[in-house]
Amino acid sequence: MPLKPILLGRERRRRTRPRLEGFKREILNAPNLITVGRIFMIPPILMLVDKTDPFKNFLAMALFLIAGALDLIDGWLARKQGLETFFGKFADPLADKILVMALLVYLAVEARVPGWLVVVLLGREFYISGLRTLAINEGVEIGAGAGGKAKTSFQVIGIACVLLYFPYRAPFGGWIDFLDVGLVLLYASAVLSVWSAYTYTADFVRALGQIRVTDESDVQPGDREGETDSKP
Repeated sequence: MPLKPILLGRERRRRTRPRLEGFKREILNAPNLITVGRIFMIPPILMLVDKTDPFKNFLAMALFLIAGALDLIDGWLARKQGLETFFGKFADPLADKILVMALLVYLAVEARVPGWLVVVLLGREFYISGLRTLAINEGVEIGAGAGGKAKTSFQVIGIACVLLYFPYRAPFGGWIDFLDVGLVLLYASAVLSVWSAYTYTADFVRALGQIRVTDESDVQPGDREGETDSKP
């Protein structure tokens, strides 16, 4: 009789091993750990934002750019090692959005960025996230377009310049006011945000129309006649 509990315990351990191995492969791999690490870099960046200390602002900008570089590295590692998991596909863009949103809101609180600009940029992100969810439910894939990629580039460089904040002497003479440069880039990213949101919406509507046309063409004439005859 005492052997039965022991055997049951061994059976449970055998059953949990595949689950544990699946969890390790899905979550605990280098690309996903880098992705999670980028989220944990947000508090140090925010703590370094300071209107009185140029060195702290430089460190904040450097950490932000490092987080952006890690985004490229974790994607490259996932593709190279064959570790493109569901968690990674979900967490990687989420980490990007959390990083950008946290910085934009904090910079607005610090009066470095206009509040309306942050509303436009964040509103676009929420809208596109909702549109992508709707597209998935309808079986439509919305890929990243040229406008969205350009928006991201302007946004990242603009935030980096706003984080740097102070004017610095230019190598060719004169001064570069990085706050003004960053704001110009963020204004450009806002224009591209609105434009890319429009193009994504137009592509979604067009793809949805094509799916409906295909579904209607798949219906045989006999099926339609049967439906008509069955009506009272």
